[in-house]
Amino acid sequence: MLAYYVEWHMRAALKSVLFDEDDHEAVRAARADVVAAKKPSPSAKRKAVSKCTPDGMPVHSFQTLLKDLATITRNSIVPKLPGAPAWQQETEPTALQAKIIQLLHDHPML
Repeated sequence: MLAYYVEWHMRAALKSVLFDEDDHEAVRAARADVVAAKKPSPSAKRKAVSKCTPDGMPVHSFQTLLKDLATITRNSIVPKLPGAPAWQQETEPTALQAKIIQLLHDHPML
């Protein structure tokens, strides 16, 4: 249950880079009847057609976004030189990964 709750908050924070609906007010305003089928908002249609966010980043599903984030690693480097200290180094995030990290950091519940 906790994993679903965390995913729900992550989806809320990352809705601008996901194919998920990001303009719920426009969807509600366009529906004449509460039992009518929902139609995607203009911004969701734009993301689906262009496969890009307004700032040019690629749009992802939640699963592909997690796969992209999984490429960030921390490497432990142990030199074979006597007396040389070991260290850890993280891979440099891509522009999309940096944006995702910032969006998650800015979300009040995460």
